[in-house]
Formats: sequence, structure tokens, C-alpha cells
Amino acid sequence: MSTIQPNNSKITVYVVSCWIFAAFGGLMFGYDIGISGGVSGMDDFLLKFFPNVYERKLHAKENNYCKYDDQLLQLFTSSLYLSALVSSFFASKACSALGRRPTIFMASLFFIAGAIISAASEHRWMLIVGRILFGVGVGFGNETVPLFLTEVAPIQLRGAVNIMFQLFVTIGIFIANLVNYATSNMHPNGWRVSLGLAAVPAFMLLIGCFVITDTPASLIERGKDEQGKAALKKVRGVDDVEVEFKEIVAACEQAKAVKHPFRNLLKSASIPPLVIAILLQVFQQFTGINAIMFYAPVLFQTMGFKSDGALLSAVITGLVNVGATFVSIYAVDKVGRRKLLLQACCQMLISQLAIGIILSVSLKETGTLDRTLAAVVVILVCTYVMSFAWSWGPLGWLIPSETFPMETRTAGFAFAVSTNMLFTSIIAQAFLTMLCKMQANIFFFFSGWIVVMGLFVVFLVPETKGVPIDGMVDVWKSHPVWKRCFKNE
Repeated sequence: MSTIQPNNSKITVYVVSCWIFAAFGGLMFGYDIGISGGVSGMDDFLLKFFPNVYERKLHAKENNYCKYDDQLLQLFTSSLYLSALVSSFFASKACSALGRRPTIFMASLFFIAGAIISAASEHRWMLIVGRILFGVGVGFGNETVPLFLTEVAPIQLRGAVNIMFQLFVTIGIFIANLVNYATSNMHPNGWRVSLGLAAVPAFMLLIGCFVITDTPASLIERGKDEQGKAALKKVRGVDDVEVEFKEIVAACEQAKAVKHPFRNLLKSASIPPLVIAILLQVFQQFTGINAIMFYAPVLFQTMGFKSDGALLSAVITGLVNVGATFVSIYAVDKVGRRKLLLQACCQMLISQLAIGIILSVSLKETGTLDRTLAAVVVILVCTYVMSFAWSWGPLGWLIPSETFPMETRTAGFAFAVSTNMLFTSIIAQAFLTMLCKMQANIFFFFSGWIVVMGLFVVFLVPETKGVPIDGMVDVWKSHPVWKRCFKNE
């Protein structure tokens, strides 16, 4: 198996600025995740676009679990992810044909357009068009930014640098929760401010596109060897890059022989990274994380918190989310990927089961939780979010970005992104209805999936810490399950 060979590199101000500017793509995505749930619970927003939900919310003997169950309201959240799903395949083509940097530039423009239309919405169709444009921005950003970070990072820091994407996602969620808390009392246009401020991280990403270089691998892949070598010197901070340059050139020569990368994904040697990339995304959503993050304010209102208290509780969980992601940045290249994933499965399982038991015993269709139990639930949500934030959150993006060979990297990662968006949209569209129908049992539903995820890691996910991206084939060939895909080689 390939062992770690640290790149000849030096961390310079320019190198770090490349990482930070690119990671603003994560801030865009996180801000949108956080903003949707808060806006969905604002009375002014509901009154303008979803009056039926507003009436139900005001009803004297409302059903705690069903007051927000509305397919059109859920479509407000999920339409973005369906749009991102489709656009990620176009982003994959743009990534290969135009390069990583131009694709990131396009992501920021789409997102800014979405923010402007959303904030100016007077009709429901304008709101949905804004969401679709947000979705195209997310599709292009989420396809490109993790790849960019993986390709510019020195091997010994690859995990930590890639996790900056997820760190900025969590910061985006936290900022969105703060914004929602501040705008919830700005009547009647607080929701416009919340949605319009989405343009800020996109504008930072836009500025960053004039600072960052395209990745060496992307330039060399498109036949720009000299520019690729110059970019490699910039992102490594040293002039002696000959060994790594030759490795990238060799990988790109191999990639050029592949005319149809999407078709190549169906070959047996591509099955292990493809299966792992897709299932990581499916399981990432079936932890229930986005259900809790999208709808945290709504969820806490269901438990009996008043509107402000619900938003404040969401701010607390957002802060925990950010803090725990720093644990991942520190631990991922020391402890490894598998241990983080398995530890989190145990912690998330205990938290979800405990929340489910408390709600099923104590929260009926009407009435509220008493203050002590409500505080316990918030703490349990925090322990759950914490474990997700140092494991399945960042590693769901890191592992697919570091396991595909050059010839299928953008195509394979497009499947990872589109799978994530598909299952994110399914959860976003279905969660409030599931909460209404299943009530507290929804937490037992997600607990069952966490058990399946743990078994998946134990039997199918190899450790990728310290393995060169183009040396992954040796990992698959020595894996007890995946080596069967290479029997004919």
C-alpha cells in the first residue's frame, strides 16, 4: 500500500488565502441551509407566501407535530437541492473543460442572482426561481470547491485543508441563525434581509476568484503544462516541485486516454470509490442532520419554545457545529477517517435514541415540554450535532474527493454531489410531513440508519489517511471486499 510522502511545500500567506477564499463556497452553502428553516418559521414570510400554514400555526389547539406540514413550504427548501442535483453534472463538465477557478466564479454569480431575486420576491414563483438559482450556485460550488481544496493541499495536510469547506459550511449555518435571530423582529421585511444577505458570501467567493490560481492538476489536464507548473510552485510555496509535477503529468496523461469518464465509472475498478462516494452522501443525509439543521427553529418551536427561544436554541447548536468542526481539522490527519466515523455513529445513536424517548414519553400532540426536559433535548441535539460535525459532515465531502483517480475525478465527484443533493431534497421535502405522521418516532427512524452506517464503515470504508490520491488503487486491491473488483487485472 502507498505510504505518505510529504510534498515539498511551505505554507505561505498566498497558499492560505487560496484555501480561505475557495472555502467561501462552503459558507454560501451553509448560510442557505441555516437561513431556510428560520425564514420558514417567520410570520411575515408565512403570511405573504404560505397563509394556510400561518393560519394553522395560530390555531388554538394546534398539533405540535403537524403545524408546519405543508408541501409547498417544504418545496421552498427542497427546490434548491433538486436544482443543485441537475446542475452538478453541468458543473462537472465545466470543471473539466474550463477549469476549477472559472467554475467557482460561475457558482458565485448564480448565487448572487438567487439572493437578489429571493430578497425582491413578491410572488411565490419568484421565490422558487430564486431558490433554483441558489441551487445552481450550490451545485457548481459543491462540485468544485472540495476538489479544488483537495488538489491544492499538500498531502500531509489534505484532510485538514479539505475540511475547511465543511468548517465554512458550519460557520455559514451559524451566521444564518444569528441573522434570523436579528431579523425575526424586523417587520414586515426581516425575511427579505435574511435571504438578501446570502449575496455576501457569494460576493467574497467572487472576489476570491481574482486571487486564487486554478489547480495544477486542472491546468495540466487541459494541456497547460507550464501554467500548471507555475501554479504548483505558487500553491506549494517552493520552486522545487519537479517530482510532484511529473506525478501529476503522468496521472493526466492516463486521464486523457479516457474519452468518456462517466462511462468509465461503470468499469469494475471504478466501483469501489463510486459506491463509497454515493453511500457516504446517502448516509450523511440519513443521519437526520439536515432535518435538524434546516428546521431547527421549527423543531424547537414544536417542543414548546417561543419563536425567539427557538431561534436562540438554533444559534447554540450552530455554535457547537462550528466548534466541533475544528476537532475534525485537528484530528483527521492524525486519528484517521474511519475512527472518526465510527466514534460518531455511537454518539449520534445515543443522542437520537434519547431525544426520541423523551419526546415520545413527554411531548404530546398539544402542550409543551417542561423547561428542564426542553433544556435536556437542546443538550442532546448539541451532542448529536457535535459528533456529526467532526465526522460524517466533513468526511462525506473529503473521502469522495480523495479516492477517485484523475480520469474519473470530476465525473465521480459529480455523482457524490448529485446524490447528496437528491437525498437532501428528499429529506427537506419529506421531513415536516414525516414529523407530523411519525411524531417522535422519526428519531428512531434516523437511529436505525445510524446502525446501518456503522456497519458500512466497518466492512466497506478503507482508511485513506496519508494515501496519495493517485495511489488509491493499491488500497482497493488490498481491501478484503473491494479487491474482488480487480481480479482480472
